[in-house]
Amino acid sequence: MRWINIKPGRGAQFALMLMPFVLLIIAYAFGSAARLSENANDKLLPTLSGFSQAIERMAFIADQRTGEYLFWSDTWASLIRLFAGLGISTATALLIGMLIGMLPYLRALLAPFIAVVSMVPPLALLPILFIVMGLGETSKIALIVIGVAPTMIRDLALKALDLPREQVVKAETLGGSSWQIALRVVLPQILPRLIICLKLQLGPAWLFLIAAEAISSESGLGYRIFLVRRYLAMDVIFPYVVWITLLAVLTNYVLDRIRVAVFPWSELEKQG
Repeated sequence: MRWINIKPGRGAQFALMLMPFVLLIIAYAFGSAARLSENANDKLLPTLSGFSQAIERMAFIADQRTGEYLFWSDTWASLIRLFAGLGISTATALLIGMLIGMLPYLRALLAPFIAVVSMVPPLALLPILFIVMGLGETSKIALIVIGVAPTMIRDLALKALDLPREQVVKAETLGGSSWQIALRVVLPQILPRLIICLKLQLGPAWLFLIAAEAISSESGLGYRIFLVRRYLAMDVIFPYVVWITLLAVLTNYVLDRIRVAVFPWSELEKQG
């Protein structure tokens, strides 16, 4: 029997999924114990109990200066910026990507420009955004849009181009206008891909958000991480990083459930 034909059962698959995370936690616990045995005041690898104390302090005890629960206020501030940027990017990518994929003249006009813009390192534009738009929320949201929208536009345009030409010809034969073809033929078939694009851009979007918050912000998960780093507060930094990862994983899961629920046939396409 060949290895490529051996598939794990549900229990084995679940155990294999958990194994890397368990090994990572065990390795961290041993590393932390080794460092603390040499120096009880070491801050680089806090104990797991130290993490729980930091989480309790940040999430369940109000800040004496502001009266806010910093963990949750930081989370709320970051999520507002993130979803605003992703929302604008999604709407922009859907409109422009579909038009580029459908209309040859618009494709000749915009496709090369979008391709070049997508190659510009977004973080290199951050100082320009701060100068032009100021240090407020607009520049942070704009960085996310600039970072993820061009890639989403190109992906959706390619998806629209890959649709079978026969479908468009049949729609034209039945008297469909360009507007009707866009709404009834192209749009339903690229919407599942739009959700997949959005899932793939969650990581970059968080990266751009954290970079912007670290440079200029008064709240947010990225702001808090870079604020406490000067005190080597790894007991705060690690939980914040894990929390950001969990938020991204949860968002990814929700988007996938939405895609399967709204477009069940896309799951069959994916498996096929």
